[in-house]
Amino acid sequence: MQPEHFADALSMAPSLALVVKVEELAGVLVTTAIFTLFGLLVFGIAFSIIAKATPFSIRKELEEDQNVALAVVIGAVIIGIALIISAAIQG
Repeated sequence: MQPEHFADALSMAPSLALVVKVEELAGVLVTTAIFTLFGLLVFGIAFSIIAKATPFSIRKELEEDQNVALAVVIGAVIIGIALIISAAIQG
């Protein structure tokens, strides 16, 4: 549909802009989902390496012995890994 007047073209502009924004949003959502899956995969691998590297059972120390110090250290490691993954994804 070709607008016959400039005013008709201006009235069509918001709907065209909305279509462009929805297409851009779809691309951003797909990229976000891919990076989220990649980040979770790397995080899971890193955490499993940490769990296997410790000479004791992390689960037993946290659940049965209620070792708060270990929980704080594991939390700090999780935050550190998350920051590294975030910086790597952002470039």
